[in-house]
Amino acid sequence: MQRKNVLLWSIVIALGGFLFGFDTAVISGAERSIQQYWNLGTFQHGFTVSIALIGTVIGALLGAIPADRLGRKKTLYGIAVLYLVSSLGTALAGSWPLFLVFRFMGGFGVGASSVTAPIYISEISPAAGRGKLVGLFQFNVVLGIVVSYLSNYLIGRTGNHSWRLMLGIQAIPSALFLSLLPFVPESPRWLIMKKGKVREARKIMVLINPDTADQVIEDIVQTSKEENIVLQRASLFSRRFRTPVMLAMLFAIFNQVSGINAIIYYAPRIFDMTGLAAGSSLLSTAGLGAVNFVFTLLAMNFIDKMGRRSLMLIGSVGLIVTLALVSYSFYSANFKAVPVFLFVYIAFFAFSQGAVIWVFISEIFPNQVRAKGQTLGSTTHWIMAALIAFTFPYLAEKVGGGNTFLFFCLMMFIQLIFVWRVMPETKGRSLEQIEHTLVLH
Repeated sequence: MQRKNVLLWSIVIALGGFLFGFDTAVISGAERSIQQYWNLGTFQHGFTVSIALIGTVIGALLGAIPADRLGRKKTLYGIAVLYLVSSLGTALAGSWPLFLVFRFMGGFGVGASSVTAPIYISEISPAAGRGKLVGLFQFNVVLGIVVSYLSNYLIGRTGNHSWRLMLGIQAIPSALFLSLLPFVPESPRWLIMKKGKVREARKIMVLINPDTADQVIEDIVQTSKEENIVLQRASLFSRRFRTPVMLAMLFAIFNQVSGINAIIYYAPRIFDMTGLAAGSSLLSTAGLGAVNFVFTLLAMNFIDKMGRRSLMLIGSVGLIVTLALVSYSFYSANFKAVPVFLFVYIAFFAFSQGAVIWVFISEIFPNQVRAKGQTLGSTTHWIMAALIAFTFPYLAEKVGGGNTFLFFCLMMFIQLIFVWRVMPETKGRSLEQIEHTLVLH
């Protein structure tokens, strides 16, 4: 029964991940229609696609403030409202500037969600199953991506102005997320760390696991006391936290220089470059989403068994090989196998970086600064995502697809060295145990 409680709460919170994925990818099916509808130039078009990512960077940067001051749950309420207003606003916008405002709001929700949802799930999860439960967030991100691709494909057949419905249909899962949030409790670790409500936190911990509730509460309280003494004079960027800060920033950077968001945002355009017809390119894009979904689901079943590091080693090698093959295809102008290479690329990414990033970053920071640490990792991730999304069309046009994908390949080679030599394993250990390993006391 206790495991069922945690699973159900995690599923509800992971709906924020579904909206994260849907909002991120839905623009891929609408971007060209939007460009034509408002007759946008190259710069305006790039800005329209990346405005949500600018909002995401700001949302990630500010996400720790309400998460720490108001609580994880109230912050998630605000995120749900942002998703709902953004989806309705972009569908009904009568002008390009107004459209940009609503896309920015949706991006802000994505950024704040990438901070709050993973730390909430990590804080309610037992150590043995934390990887799988936090992985539900990424699973739902991927599910949101594949549903948006399929939705775009089906809606795209309805007419010239179908892009409005593509964006507006997100209001349905947004309303569902908002309606289910009252049924989840506040994070017990937040209640202890920020409010000192040990009794209220213990009631929630008993629902999670009555056998370990008292011991976990004792560990949290003791760790919190130790942290409070040190944190009076230590910032997130102090020497004490240098290891988790370094790990979070590098992990987030590598996630994006794999080229994943360039492929997600511009998949139809990439497939068009290989000679596929418009309908086939949209359908192939939906196929990428399906592969992403399947291999994320597979990774969830291995992340607590094999560990985070093992998945990253496997994925890094696969990404190097597939990106090298895509690069060679562009150099040789032989595009027949590019869709296959990209499908395999997505499989390796989903099994490694995609499944591990939000789990790993949510684990490596101490309780008192977890929201700030998650903000650092998320902000770094989204700054890089915005940079890649904004520059990819220009780079692909000016330096060619071969050079662009070769750059991504070389970055994954450096990632392999990072995982092999630097990345620690965190599976099966409590958040407090990880802290004592990675943080200087």
